[in-house]
Amino acid sequence: MLLTYPLWAPGSGSGLLGEVWALGWAGGLIGVFAFLGLVALYCRQLQRLLTLVRPHARPVSPSSVWWMFAVPFNFVEDFFIVGNISAGLSADGRLPQRIAQQWTRVGYCWCGFQILSLFPGWPGYLGGAVAVVLWLTHWVRTTRAASMLKVRSTDALTTV
Repeated sequence: MLLTYPLWAPGSGSGLLGEVWALGWAGGLIGVFAFLGLVALYCRQLQRLLTLVRPHARPVSPSSVWWMFAVPFNFVEDFFIVGNISAGLSADGRLPQRIAQQWTRVGYCWCGFQILSLFPGWPGYLGGAVAVVLWLTHWVRTTRAASMLKVRSTDALTTV
């Protein structure tokens, strides 16, 4: 519904599509493909993290993170992706609880601000800016968590 607001509230701005096409068709396409490429890299990192969770602790398949591309469901699905990975990290137990909780909080926050970014005007712009910062922060935390799990897996193998 929020994606279509320029159609039912034309006085509130041109919306996301207007922003995309502000750079012309070539710039808009480059921007869209660059963004989708970044989302794919992020999904790959989430999949890597979930793959490192012990199989018995995974609530879902690691490939389920790719539902992030299921527009418009992805705005809600992202919460489930973060929640499922969080549940797997908790059930696995190898990642310190404080780090897993911070990972989860940042993940839920970026998901929430992503929804806010769909609103018209300054709330949408502000929500989008905060969402991007939180998304990048979550990506860094995802990479660190995966590295920690990989190291802990290696430690377990070498101490046996």
